Amino acid sequence: MRDLENKTAIVTGASRGIGAATARELAARGAAVLLLARSSSEIQTIAAEIREAGGQAEAMRCDVTAYADVEAAVTHCRAAFGRVDILINNAGLIEPIARLAESDPVAWVTAADVNYKGVYHGLRAVFPAMLEQGSGVVVNISSGAATGTLEGWSHYNSSKAAALSLTRCADAEYRGKGIRVVGFSPGTVATGMQVAIKASGLNPVSQLDPSAHSDPMVPARLIAWLCTDEASDYAGTDVSIQDEMVRQRSGLDAAEAVTRTTS
Repeated sequence: MRDLENKTAIVTGASRGIGAATARELAARGAAVLLLARSSSEIQTIAAEIREAGGQAEAMRCDVTAYADVEAAVTHCRAAFGRVDILINNAGLIEPIARLAESDPVAWVTAADVNYKGVYHGLRAVFPAMLEQGSGVVVNISSGAATGTLEGWSHYNSSKAAALSLTRCADAEYRGKGIRVVGFSPGTVATGMQVAIKASGLNPVSQLDPSAHSDPMVPARLIAWLCTDEASDYAGTDVSIQDEMVRQRSGLDAAEAVTRTTS
């Protein structure tokens, strides 16, 4: 499937987990991809793998809590690929997990900065380019935590709630100008984040069996679909991977059925 041919995409937090899987999926669908992360070694390797497979990809070190870094990444994307059509605001932190009275103030604020301020920086940096083009798609990686409460997750719950509000604000301001902004809640995914959650022993999520978590490529497929014109009616919403209609329309259920049959 090459439904993102001639599109360019920026993926934050692309060194592992959902971010790395999404970068690979976008490239497989024809998009040129700029991978961003705080350290460059892993994203350089992933970008090289994408190029070896015939795709277009570059990697750049970027701290999403620093606006200058994000702005420079957008400038680089436009210089390398000519435009910026897609932004996946994926970078996120859940560590350290702790009750409020036991939390480390510096670490708490760092996580909130990545999860919330990083989303704002991404939106602010890409919007001028997208407005100039008259088009663009932003997918903000959300969470059920944005509308829930879990012990030890005050930094994560509150920052994801703030990011969800940004999604709605951005949609209200720019949908009429050709820019689609959507949130996406991927459910529980087998990433390093789940290792930290398990180790914390706090709240019911830490008690989930590892088999309950999906492979990162599962949400990656749905994220890539949200970037296509077929998903335009989800603008301004917070899409859940658990939504059966979304799974059917994106082809995710069919893809998983084929995987189960052939594995």
